[in-house]
Amino acid sequence: MSEALTFHFDVDGENFTSAGQASVQVKKNLRQLGLTPEIIRRVSIAMYEGEINMVIHAGGGMADVTVNEDTIEIVLTDHGPGIKDIDQAMQEGFSTAPDSIRQLGFGAGMGLPNMKRYTDHMHIASTVGVGTTITMQVNIPK
Repeated sequence: MSEALTFHFDVDGENFTSAGQASVQVKKNLRQLGLTPEIIRRVSIAMYEGEINMVIHAGGGMADVTVNEDTIEIVLTDHGPGIKDIDQAMQEGFSTAPDSIRQLGFGAGMGLPNMKRYTDHMHIASTVGVGTTITMQVNIPK
């Protein structure tokens, strides 16, 4: 693969049923490209966690995935409330999800930690009142 492939998805913030559709589509695309099950699993988990976070906290957003020869870059962007304390948000179990979301089985405070765990690099840029951009990278071993 000499040229990068890019996939763009709009994440609907009003619908939990559609949350995860982008990660399912990326999984199919990566499978068609012949990537290993382990790489596909890592990308899928990181994307799904990000999609759920955008639905719970930001009213949706955008997901862009770029597949290069040696890396997969995932950029998640939203115009939600932003993250007040990124270090605190990265702690397993910390959640600002309301009880109504927790009753649905979401909001356990594992989204950001799982995104970091399943990627090789993750950077969060967030401004309170403006939104958040999370850039993740998964390396493709040769």
